[in-house]
Amino acid sequence: MKKLENRFRLLLTALFFAMSAVSGIGSPAAAAPAVPASEQQRNDMTWVRYKQTFPGHFVTNGARDAKKVALTFDDAPDPRFTPQILDILKEQHVRATFFIVGYRAEDHRELVRRIHREGHEIGNHSYNHPNYAELPLEQFQNQILRTDRAIRKIAGYSPRFIRPPYGELRSRQMRWLSEHDYTVVNWDVDSVDWRNTASSDVLMNIRKTLRPGSIVLQHAGGGDGQDLSGTIAALPALIEELKEQGFDIVPLSELLGQPAARRLK
Repeated sequence: MKKLENRFRLLLTALFFAMSAVSGIGSPAAAAPAVPASEQQRNDMTWVRYKQTFPGHFVTNGARDAKKVALTFDDAPDPRFTPQILDILKEQHVRATFFIVGYRAEDHRELVRRIHREGHEIGNHSYNHPNYAELPLEQFQNQILRTDRAIRKIAGYSPRFIRPPYGELRSRQMRWLSEHDYTVVNWDVDSVDWRNTASSDVLMNIRKTLRPGSIVLQHAGGGDGQDLSGTIAALPALIEELKEQGFDIVPLSELLGQPAARRLK
């Protein structure tokens, strides 16, 4: 039964991209399904193996001995959704981490400046959202470095934290990142909000695997036709629930004990 369920989910993913190719959704970048470790098809290592081989440079969570949690938002900046998320975080006095798509940063520089100005951390989420596991090393490096330059021009620093689109990359890419002082940050809590998910389901999905040290995956941007109103509606309730349960909501640098900026060589 589990195998059939996994095949069905992978079929839905393939259908999403087939429709995107016809309609233009996701071009050049769009929020898309997050692939959990158990379903990775192209990675040449499992997430567990990456964590063992590249300790401190590949993470899916922080320490489990403190009630801290990090909220992360992929595919920013997007003028339809990112400002609303920023408004809520500001009102709730919460700092988060936004994973930035390079071409969107160039198109919406003021939104990136606002993210930085309001105390949130910025991570690198590729230039135009390809699957890294399908790219040769040189193209992969260009995706990282081009986005790095775009963010550095706007925010003034080179982000340490990398989130591969779909959570996928290959071991030689991971080795290059670790050698250049990057840290790949995936997640252990998936809101599954990219599916135009209702706020009640966003909350339910987060509750399923939330633990001390969790890194929560959400989105602050999407492709044509994608609707993150469920994410936005769920966010105040999520923050209130976390605080009531005694969690400190912190940016990744605090959760992981690593600076948000990398050392430039």
